[in-house]
Amino acid sequence: MHRIDALLREYDRARAYTDELWKDLTPDEVTWRPHENSSAIGWHLGHQAHVAHFMVRNLTAAEPSPDPALDALMDSANPERFRGALPTVERLTAFRDTVAERVHARMRAIGSGQVTAREQLTIVAVHLLTALVNHEYQHDQWIGEVRAGDLGHALPPDPAGDHVRRLDGYLVVDNL
Repeated sequence: MHRIDALLREYDRARAYTDELWKDLTPDEVTWRPHENSSAIGWHLGHQAHVAHFMVRNLTAAEPSPDPALDALMDSANPERFRGALPTVERLTAFRDTVAERVHARMRAIGSGQVTAREQLTIVAVHLLTALVNHEYQHDQWIGEVRAGDLGHALPPDPAGDHVRRLDGYLVVDNL
């Protein structure tokens, strides 16, 4: 359970850093696209949660989407120009929060042995959480570039942590 707890803290740290990148922006800035083949910050926020939901659902526990209407919109396999209009900031926030709560609940269930195949799922959970944290940071890089480069807002400092570092310009978590 120790590694799962540590990775859940890193997941929360990554999500908090994402929040620092966008929560002070206006709704127009969150939904603005630099060009037609580019995604808005809001899309990246929904996509981060969408991927987290589908990874947990497909690898550890089949459960319905918290917002099925967002599934196709937040799927990176769909070209930007065909994704449709973004939901409100409030809906994106609720989607992100619900997915994070589900990630925590499922990972804690695995870590405390409330699942079948506990040892196997523990291995899956550790790698899944590492991937979720790094995926969050992957999209934070793009959000940060648009925030600073296109919208002219200062970037927050990188998150502090013993396991967070930059590789190829991206924040990553490793060695947990």
